[in-house]
Amino acid sequence: MAYSSSLFSPVNFTLNPNPQLHHPKCTKPNNRRSFSVCAIPPLSTATDISAVTGPLDGTTIAVLGGSSVAALAAILSLADPERRRQLQAEEVGGGDKEVVREYFNNNGFQRWKKIYGDTDDVNKVQLDIRLGHSKTVENVMKMLTEEGSLQGVTVCDAGCGTGCLSIPLAKEGAIVLASDISASMVAEAQKQAQEELFEGKDDQSPAPVMPKFEVKDLESLDGKYDTVVCLDVMIHYPQSKADGMIAHLASLAENRLILSFAPKTFYYDLLKRIGELFPGPSKATRAYLHAEADVERALQKAGWKIKKRGLIATQFYFAKLIEAVPA
Repeated sequence: MAYSSSLFSPVNFTLNPNPQLHHPKCTKPNNRRSFSVCAIPPLSTATDISAVTGPLDGTTIAVLGGSSVAALAAILSLADPERRRQLQAEEVGGGDKEVVREYFNNNGFQRWKKIYGDTDDVNKVQLDIRLGHSKTVENVMKMLTEEGSLQGVTVCDAGCGTGCLSIPLAKEGAIVLASDISASMVAEAQKQAQEELFEGKDDQSPAPVMPKFEVKDLESLDGKYDTVVCLDVMIHYPQSKADGMIAHLASLAENRLILSFAPKTFYYDLLKRIGELFPGPSKATRAYLHAEADVERALQKAGWKIKKRGLIATQFYFAKLIEAVPA
């Protein structure tokens, strides 16, 4: 859910109505007045020229001339996000879900494995996204541990990726069910969990319980858990489907539901549209932003209310993080 936001600001996470800016040790405040916009959604859509140029009328086409029109048509064919998404869906024989599964089992897996990992083989944008995502995980762990021990607490990590949250949860003693639509992600998460939880472990400290990893999409999840967490996954769901997904996740949780999503505001929506002007090989899935009011409405419909909320933002990553409880 990373987007270039040109905020030039460190991570900002608040759980109260009066946000306070925090400066991590590794980040120095930048007081420059310069402002540049370069939106680059790494998971998102292809170019959307129409968002900038608008429709072409007959006069414009006549002025362009035959060769220019042909060139423009070629550009629009390559740049049009809907056309590109349609072709992607046709290639994998399905819709958004199949495109997401294909992406995260192949090129997307390699890309996000690097971002979620600790390799130095990342560029500035990827490094910034890593920071933002790690702050999201850090704040989720803070939410979960501030009310007591996680020893024996059941947690469903829905959309676990490479285990960035599942592994810390297991280290705290939680009983974790971790799932992801990507078999590649699940295999990597299992590998990392084995290495971090058990290799080099001394016999005197209690052994953590290995998370149970499964290849599943969100709709296929079942069971009951004290807490359900779903981070950076709603970006793959339009609001019409997100409502049902939120209700389903809420039905699995007994006490807490924690969600993160890319917030839909005028500013962030504008940045996303600008980002769509710069297609690249890494942009292979559709990205959906969500208004906080819509998410809250979906939770209320499912019988839940928001207890805590915050915003995590770096230069190239922003996420709204909420904790909901039964109403």
